[in-house]
Order: sequence, then C-alpha cells, then structure tokens
Amino acid sequence: MASSQETGMIQKIGVVGAGQMGTGIAHVCALADLDVHLVDINPEALKTALDTVGSNLSRQVAKGRITEKDCAAALQRIATSSSVEDLGDCDLVVEAATEDEDIKRSVFKALVPHLKKDAIVASNTSSISITRLAATTDRPERFIGMHFMNPVPVMKLIEIIRGIATSEDTYKSVRDLSIKLGKTPAVSEDFPAFIVNRILLPMVNEAVYTLYEGVGSVTAIDTALRLGANHPMGPLELADFIGLDTCLNVMNVLYDGLADSKYRPCPLLVKYVEAGWIGRRAGRGFYDYSGPEPVPTR
Repeated sequence: MASSQETGMIQKIGVVGAGQMGTGIAHVCALADLDVHLVDINPEALKTALDTVGSNLSRQVAKGRITEKDCAAALQRIATSSSVEDLGDCDLVVEAATEDEDIKRSVFKALVPHLKKDAIVASNTSSISITRLAATTDRPERFIGMHFMNPVPVMKLIEIIRGIATSEDTYKSVRDLSIKLGKTPAVSEDFPAFIVNRILLPMVNEAVYTLYEGVGSVTAIDTALRLGANHPMGPLELADFIGLDTCLNVMNVLYDGLADSKYRPCPLLVKYVEAGWIGRRAGRGFYDYSGPEPVPTR
C-alpha cells in the first residue's frame, strides 16, 4: 500500500526553527491549507513568529491578495511548542535552523527518533551537502533539500536538492508540495551552495572585495549595481539583508567544498562578522540602521 508521501498527500508539516525562514515557511504552509507545527526551544521566538505571521497575513489582506477568512484560518492552522517530540504525526518536517552543519546535525539527531517511519525530512540549508546531512539520519532515501528564498511569503522559488540516496517518491512529493505552496521548484544537483548561492554569494563577496580594495564606496557600489545591472537592491544592501554571518558561512562552504581560490571570503567580510556587524538583524553591517535612514558604515 502506498504511503501518504508516495501519493503526494502531505497534510501536516513540522518546522524546526522559528527564525525568519522558519516563520515564513510556517506562513506559506498554513496559507496553503496545511496544518503546521512550529518548534523552537526559545518561547520568545515562537511568540515573535506568530506575531510576524499575523502581521504579514494582515498585510496580504490589506493588499487584496487574501481574505480576512483566509487570514484567520491560516493562523488557526499553526501550533507551536518547544520540543521536536511533538512532531511525531507530521508527514514532512522542514529543518530551518541556523546555517551551521553541527547545529543542523544535532537537530536531526534529536528529531528523527520521534518521527513516523515514512515521514520525509527536508533541510532548508542554503549551501550544505544534502547527502552528508541525510547520512546522519535513519532515512537518507526520505531526506531532501528544500531551500526557500527569503522573504518566504514573497519569493516564488524553492530550490529542490536531491541527495545521492533521495528516492524518486520523496522528490515527487516535495516537488508537488512546492507547487501547492504557490512556488516554482528548480532542481539542483547536490554541489556546494547549489544554484542560487553558488552564483549570488560570490557576487556579494566580490562587492565586498571592491569595497575592501577602495574601488568604490558602499553607496557607489550599491548604486552601480542597482542602476547599472537593474538589481532591486545593491549587493552590500543585500548582504546586510541576508546577514553577513550567513554570507560568510556560504562562502566558507564554497571555498572548503570546491577548493578554488575564487571563493575565498573577503577579509573585510570576516572582520565585519567578527565585530558582530552582521547586517539588519544586528542594526549594523555595511549600513547603520539606528536612524530613520540607513547610513553607510564605510
């Protein structure tokens, strides 16, 4: 008899991590008529996540994209708790923890003993080997990469990454789910940083080198790419939005995984992260966000 996953019938989704990405994933899943259980060890993070989902849904109502009824129903579909033990009845669990392999491994080690045997596990990693993460679980054939873009409710892409052991049924179920969420799936092979970040983050890193070497100021670099390449935001503004710590992590994955000097993280990027100037989240990165308008820090 086919399992619920083999027939593509994913009805209940667990999300581990109530940060920016986990919150967005919970939002789009609940809006797609799926039951969601959001888990985080920090109760404040869960409260903030629910508040964020509520305000973002209200914004969608105000723009006429969804109805008040849709908004209320979506909020009703999200349950929260602080333990992965509560995810035993989920058909799919998406890990959305910090982009750190050791942290992700610890999440999977704690999670998988509580899952039903046919549950799919997905990682929202933006760069780390799916094959390697899958090997830390009891179900590499039911493990897959499901990389949502930030901000999740707005961005239309999901990168789907198959590990070496990922089954065809698992892939089809996650592809179908991505479409149900209103997203467009793009399939990537399991190489460091996949497609989007393999191309995007070296561009950001090169922008930091351009600043580091004095070719242009923060303002000049961002203006040049916004107006010269028609990018919606400049690369340094984008780096602050992503988080400079995440940018550095991805560049290190590329540098370590491909052993090519073109992926060497810029020393200035390292220095900013060491200073704790990691972007909007910290109130300071390549821009200072303490005032009414962002001001370049160099």
